[in-house]
Amino acid sequence: MLFPTLTFGLFFLLIFTVIWQMKDNEWRKILLLLASWVFYGAWDWRFVALLILSAFLNWGAARAIVATDWDDAARRKAIVTLGVIANLAILGFFKYFDFFLEQVSLLLTDLGIQRDLPLLQVILPVGVSFFTFQGMSYLIDVHRGRVKPASLLDITLLMSFFPHLVAGPIVRAADLVPQFQTRPKLDRGMVAMGLVLIVWGLFKKAVVASELSVNLVDPVFFDPTAHSRLDLIAAAYGYAVQIYCDFSAYSDMAIGIAALLGYRFPHNFNQPYRAASLQDFWRRWHISLSSWLRDYLYIPLGGNRKGFARQCVNLFLTMVIGGFWHGAKWTFVVWGAIHGIVLVIERLAARALDADDGDLMPRWLGVIVTFHVVLVAWIFFRAESFAGAMDYLAGLAGSTATSAVVTPLGVALILFGLAIHFTPRHLAQGVATQALRLPAPALGLAAGALILVIDAMRYEGVAPFIYYQF
Repeated sequence: MLFPTLTFGLFFLLIFTVIWQMKDNEWRKILLLLASWVFYGAWDWRFVALLILSAFLNWGAARAIVATDWDDAARRKAIVTLGVIANLAILGFFKYFDFFLEQVSLLLTDLGIQRDLPLLQVILPVGVSFFTFQGMSYLIDVHRGRVKPASLLDITLLMSFFPHLVAGPIVRAADLVPQFQTRPKLDRGMVAMGLVLIVWGLFKKAVVASELSVNLVDPVFFDPTAHSRLDLIAAAYGYAVQIYCDFSAYSDMAIGIAALLGYRFPHNFNQPYRAASLQDFWRRWHISLSSWLRDYLYIPLGGNRKGFARQCVNLFLTMVIGGFWHGAKWTFVVWGAIHGIVLVIERLAARALDADDGDLMPRWLGVIVTFHVVLVAWIFFRAESFAGAMDYLAGLAGSTATSAVVTPLGVALILFGLAIHFTPRHLAQGVATQALRLPAPALGLAAGALILVIDAMRYEGVAPFIYYQF
């Protein structure tokens, strides 16, 4: 069930109408949980059981941690370790099992020992990366004493809550569980901001991302050797805009939908292509993931506490693992490695020049350089294979093909997608403030009219969000 569809619109209207009629907070949460399972089950009912099992696992492990004497640190650590391993086992089986067997098979073939290994063609459950990360962070935070153990209903709802279930943001227990404790109130500010984010997200996804995907990016990346250098350049820029408009659109709509249900999610994007360094980029792109990797991977590896050399190694490893989290493909590992290498170079330069990462060059030049590092890395992220990415880069250096798919509309959408990174940072809040001045019926009619206009402008059909596959 995709956000920008009539099916989801009717589903949400029903939930919204019923949920605000309920006076009892516990029954309200139960209804939201059932609605979330219906939402997830619309994709594949079999994996609702996996979602429930994962919630039971983390709830039980957290209860075992708090039931253990605080002074028995070894036992508490053993429980949280087993809990994290169990979460990783779920993620590893569904996401990486066939990939690892394929690598073993290739290795055996290279050694002259061919074997038929039992590939299972495992179906990847939508959102498994997100709800397992939420479960792990909850367990670790309970172990660290940063959050109190949640009830079974609250932890199950945290991991199943449909606005963020399949593609984030990764909302931590500390952010959402306290909001579950009392029945929320809906004020005009939350409604206005929720509607603005939903309409803006719908426009970015249905108009900008879909048009660029279907008519420029997909055909060029499908066979880069058949396209001209101009096509390749335009598609690389087009993908940078597409993935931002696609993923930030999902986050905006998720935050807006949650707001209409009375809950606040943290922001996940902050105009990432205006970053003046790669470190700055990761403070603006997929903020919930980058902060998760910082708190639960980079810092436990040692962070910057064990010397400069170890800091660089930890930084590189964090980005490589973060790349592999996106999927079982070497191209994602390369994507993460590029980011890790450039981040290390930034650290080395900053140390040599005794400057901050963002002050290594004039800001305007830093923005241009950072964007193009990100753009080159996106080619590996989007390519179907490592060979495909290398073909793409070779074509950029000097393709002789004559195919041309670049259109004035495509160029205009790319320029628009880049320009919105340089608008005032709090533009959406400003629009929401203006919307607040409208009477409630006028606000509802305006939102409805804008949705109809976007529906008329959009490309036929709706492609799944890019981050559904992660």
